[in-house]
Amino acid sequence: MISCVKADGKAERTLIAQLRARSGEVDKKVTAAVTEILESVREYGDQSVRDYTVQFDGKAPEKVALNKKELQDFLQQSDPQLVESLQRAAENIRAFHARQKQQSWLTTEENGIMMGQRVRGLSRVGIYVPGGTAAYPSSVLMNAIPAKIAGVKEIVMVTPPGKDGNPNPDIMAAAAIAGVDRVFLMGGAQAVAALAYGTDTVPKVDKIVGPGNIYVATAKRLLYGTVDIDMVAGPSEILIVADETADPKFLAADLMSQAEHDVLASAILLTPCEKLADETIEELKRQCKCLSRADIIEKSLRDYGAVIVCQDMEEAVEFANELAPEHLEVCTANPVEYIGRLDNAGSVFLGNYSPEPLGDYFAGPNHVLPTSGTARFFSPLSVDSFVKKSSFIYYTKPALTEAKDDIIRIAEAEGLTAHANSIKVRF
Repeated sequence: MISCVKADGKAERTLIAQLRARSGEVDKKVTAAVTEILESVREYGDQSVRDYTVQFDGKAPEKVALNKKELQDFLQQSDPQLVESLQRAAENIRAFHARQKQQSWLTTEENGIMMGQRVRGLSRVGIYVPGGTAAYPSSVLMNAIPAKIAGVKEIVMVTPPGKDGNPNPDIMAAAAIAGVDRVFLMGGAQAVAALAYGTDTVPKVDKIVGPGNIYVATAKRLLYGTVDIDMVAGPSEILIVADETADPKFLAADLMSQAEHDVLASAILLTPCEKLADETIEELKRQCKCLSRADIIEKSLRDYGAVIVCQDMEEAVEFANELAPEHLEVCTANPVEYIGRLDNAGSVFLGNYSPEPLGDYFAGPNHVLPTSGTARFFSPLSVDSFVKKSSFIYYTKPALTEAKDDIIRIAEAEGLTAHANSIKVRF
């Protein structure tokens, strides 16, 4: 079901290479198909989107656009207890992300110089939310709430209609809770194209965020530059660092919580305790039998999972930093001591009672995280993802007089005489 290896300097490196190759491949057939869709939507707009919706989703919705008032109606159509849970989760997400908000600033000097930075939300952002059988209301909260806090003027959302042409009520309820302004019932690469180019129905956006299948991810990648995007996410991944005090039942359950996403998902346990490694493998076999997505879990664990027995915790930490996982759990006697040593991870979960699903749904930190080792240089989705910054400068004549010789000297050293002249003509 899952391989168990002892770290020897080679086995773990082979695993890292295997994981990087898993997500680095570009499917040329998918790229060609998506390119055709993008060009069609750019040329034919709404009609092209409608045709692709019928082709891929089965039926075009009678009503494509839903406004803010209409979204509120779905709060009564969804399970009341689910709505309450989403509302409590939203409160936590708002509280966490509110602390990320930056302010514009201005500084002045005695000679009259003024400089500063203006921070403001993007004008319009598009959120992609999968629909159909894969309905994720939590993704609505995680993408829309930071945008709202950032001061985005308009948040529009696209999501595929069901086979009957109707929206998923849970996704609509989440959109109402998160403060989405408008929803368009369309999905796939065609919806991404509509957001990027704009149509008669769908407004053009400045940035597109949110998860999707390989066609959605490819569309976002191809349209980067026309619009900004959050990231091109790869398969989900979890890495657990555990010592002898960890509970194998917990470890097995947490590994499978990510393995069930996709056959390409990665679930890895690092521990210096061989006994814990063996017990966790037995728990994986036992618990998997009771889960609805057992086939996916088993393939994921077999192809991209591993239990690695390290020499010590130092080696485990070193490996974790090199792998730079999306989710990193620390199940040790004193997990807090590792905070300052774990440099590369999308989100870190400390202790036996902070499992990964806590972050996915409820705690507050964002669940849109860098994958495939990109946590070495990318950060989770945040309020910063939805703002832009501009600097401004004001100099008086005496202040520029004092600086002019330095500016001219640097400009002329670079051979940019027009730059130098722009200063000289003022004196």
